[in-house]
Order: sequence, then structure tokens, then C-alpha cells
Amino acid sequence: MSQLLEPCSLKHLKLRNRAAVAPMTRVSAEAEGAANELMRDYYASFAKGGFGMVISEGIYTDTAYSQGYFNQPGLATEAHRDSWRLIVDAVHDAGAAFVAQLMHGGAQTQGNIHHARHVAPSAVQPGGSQLTFYGGEGPYATPAQISEDEIQEAIAGFAQAARHAREAGFDGVELHGANGYLLHEFISAEFNRRDDHWGGDYLGRLRLPLAVIAAVRAAVGNDFVVGMRLSQSMVSDSQLKWEGGVDEARQRFRALADAGLDYLHVTEPDAAAPAFGDGPSFAAIAKGSVSIPVIGNGGIVTGEQAEKLLTQGDMDLVAVGKAALANNDWPQRIAQGLPLNEFDGTMFVPMATITNELAWRNANGRSALGSS
Repeated sequence: MSQLLEPCSLKHLKLRNRAAVAPMTRVSAEAEGAANELMRDYYASFAKGGFGMVISEGIYTDTAYSQGYFNQPGLATEAHRDSWRLIVDAVHDAGAAFVAQLMHGGAQTQGNIHHARHVAPSAVQPGGSQLTFYGGEGPYATPAQISEDEIQEAIAGFAQAARHAREAGFDGVELHGANGYLLHEFISAEFNRRDDHWGGDYLGRLRLPLAVIAAVRAAVGNDFVVGMRLSQSMVSDSQLKWEGGVDEARQRFRALADAGLDYLHVTEPDAAAPAFGDGPSFAAIAKGSVSIPVIGNGGIVTGEQAEKLLTQGDMDLVAVGKAALANNDWPQRIAQGLPLNEFDGTMFVPMATITNELAWRNANGRSALGSS
């Protein structure tokens, strides 16, 4: 495991190894979005277990429409910011870097405690059903098409949340452009059917992510890590592919990287699988397209899998999710040659802190979130 376990750099950050914890929705915050002690212990456990970097769950960015789930943490307010400080300190004290993933729920919003309305690039209903393990039930609601004023509010929200992340002590932010949330929806032809400045061809549909990158960079300066997570598939459509194949994927990756990102984080169900039926993987396409580091995620369980992806040059760091839930000391187990615990689906049930009302709903067999 010469590459996986060796120290590396990510911009100015010195990481003790190339193992990162992937962002995983845990809906464990307080009702108003504040982080808490349960979350402190959860995130610190990965740092104590030897990971070089921890990426948070998706954190909502404004109090208008960005929140995707009840009990999702936020960085929209100063109270949110202040609640994260003890968690950041605990992760740092245990030796890991900590990156806040910033997320706008978009069309896949399952619960928004502030407004019934939710927004997306176009009024397109997501397919499939809401996520039962996050308390959702039934089909997704059709979102409203986001207005120009709301777009500007969303951009400002990402910038403010990034500023709050820096003030809370995080080492960087990761902009969530994957898995079918708002920034991914703007990239996608299926969800973005606009005929204005924010729509168009595959490069035109990058304008909102590019505007968010610019606003965030202006808010936090050049000495703070800013990355972006990208995927083809969505929560609501696991089979979705980017149109245009390898060539257009390369151009997307380059355009986003050149806008001021410090890393790309790409995720697929299987990080090693060809991205478009045959040929290179999604991570390998990204790695061959940009000069910034690439983090790869998807189906990586063993140290041998991780080492192979690193040594063949598909990625610079590996992010593990389910394997980390089963083994919060994954890097230490690999270093010591210890067996890994197998992932059990019950481990993915969120560790939610819930209000009396939500507890009542659960006790009566009803959803903890309800339909959006």
C-alpha cells in the first residue's frame, strides 16, 4: 500500500495519507440545522481511525430553498457556523483535514422546513421515489423553475456558506455538483431545459456551476481549498449518463478546473468501470483532463482496490463511504493487515436526532420527513 498510505499534499494541506471519507448524508443535525455533539463524535471517529481527510455530508447553503432534508446541517447562518467549530476542532485534533461539502437540494428536495416551494433549473419532476432510508415516501414533487432572482440568491448562498466554513475552521469546501442536486441539475440536459443564459449546450449549462465557483473563490480567497464533486448518475436516475461521451466530458472537466478549483471529486457506482460502456473510467477521464488532483469514489472497499486505482494513475486520492461506515479505522486496518468488517445495510440508517413530533410520526408508522 505504498501510495495509499503515503503522505500527500492537496494545495497547502499536508495529508497523512490518500484516504478520504466520502460525503454521506446523515441527517443528524438539530431541527434548525445546527451541528451537535453526536456529529462531533461521528466525524472525529474517522479522523481517529487514520483517514487523511474527511469530507462532510452535504450542508445546506441558504435559508430559502437549499435545504434537502429535515435534520440536515447548514452553514447558512452565523449560528450554523458557530455550531461547527467544536466538530472541526475535534477532527483536527485527531489529525485529519476537514472539508465542508456545500449542497443545494434542488429538485430532489425531500423536506424543507422553511418553505413548501422548492426549485430546479426547469419544472421537471425527478423520476423514481424519495429515499425511504432518509424518511422520504412517494414520488418526488415537481419543482418550480428557479427565477433569476432566486439564482442570484443561490449563488450568494454558496458564497456565504463557504465564508462561514472558513470562519468555522474548515480546511476547504466541496461544491456538490453530483448525485442530482441543484448544480448537477443545471449541468444535465434532462433537468436543464432553459433557453436563457443558464441553459444551452453542454458548455452553456456549466454557467451556474462556474458562477458559483467564482463567487466562492471571491468569498474565501486563494489560500483556501475549493473542490467540486461530479457524477453522471443521480439519486433519482441511477442510469443517467453525460451526453457527448469522453470528449465532451474532458471539456467539462477542464472548464470547471480552469475556473479556480483545487480538486475534482468524481463518483460512480464503480470507480473502476468504464464511464461510457467501454474505455476509461470517469475518474481516469478526469485525471487525464486536468492538472489538479482528482479524488475517486465508488465501490472501493479493500486496500488492494484503492492501491490499484492509485498506481495505474486513475486518481490521486480515494474516497470511501460504505467501507468507512463499517470501518471507521479503515486506513489503520489496512496498514496493520487486519480484516475489514463487511458493510451492513443497517449501518446506512441515518443517526438522526429528531424532535418529539418526528418521534411521534415514527412511533405511529409514518415517515420522519413526509412528502415534499
